[in-house]
Amino acid sequence: MTAALSSRQWRDMRWLVLAPHPDDETLGAGALIAQTAKTGRLAGLVYLTDGAGSHDAAQRLAAARRREATRAVQRLAGGRARRPVHLDWKDAAPARPGDPLFERTARYLAALCRRWRVDALAVTAGHEPHCDHEAAAALAYAVHARAMRRLVVAEYLVWADRPDQKMRRAIHTAPMAAGQRRLALAAHRSQLTAAHGPGFRLSPEQRRMGARDILYVRRRP
Repeated sequence: MTAALSSRQWRDMRWLVLAPHPDDETLGAGALIAQTAKTGRLAGLVYLTDGAGSHDAAQRLAAARRREATRAVQRLAGGRARRPVHLDWKDAAPARPGDPLFERTARYLAALCRRWRVDALAVTAGHEPHCDHEAAAALAYAVHARAMRRLVVAEYLVWADRPDQKMRRAIHTAPMAAGQRRLALAAHRSQLTAAHGPGFRLSPEQRRMGARDILYVRRRP
């Protein structure tokens, strides 16, 4: 059983989306971004890494992925989103809790949550099979501990299977407009084409995305 994002408990929350790489926002949280932007509840979007590990031309690729991210977010949000924040961690080499970069970033994001009046932080699930996705989840819970305000952490899925719902509450978004998520993903040309030479490309299966997102919130003990 899932609750709707439009239900009384969730509808007035302001959301910040934390994505490990440009394109994760579309793959995992595109419907969340679209719905909260439409209702004026999207506080912003933060990218953890520079995304430059998918191809060899790292410096040129990082700049391209920034541009792609901005275009994708605007397509998801219908032009109702502030410019994304890029933290520029090195792709596939995340800092760990206790590392100065991790602690500095957690403090920065906690301050950002206070400044932007964020009520809920959406992030990739902690059991995702990618080190940057795992690090993003760990960072979100560190921000939660430092926020000095009520802050819900909700996990979204990119590569992982659904978690055990005995341990999670599930929230579903409204469906996106037909074609909207595909249009947003098309902005990420570096991940779809050979524009930057040999490297990672999303498979046809990975490009098949549902109309809704489901987010998972840890149940209290």
